[in-house]
Amino acid sequence: MKAVVDEDTCIGCGVCESLCPDVFKLGEDGKAHVIANDCSAGCCEDAKDSCPTGAISLK
Repeated sequence: MKAVVDEDTCIGCGVCESLCPDVFKLGEDGKAHVIANDCSAGCCEDAKDSCPTGAISLK
């Protein structure tokens, strides 16, 4: 499974990074970025479900 962040929708709250730091990281632009595409740990689903703007999708 691959995580995708819609950077136009992301508000940079950091929930995804706190829940799944091996996959998501806030960049210098204040937006979340995918740093690894291995969502086998299960935390990607939590990050997707916890994103307040729905900016994360899993494919």
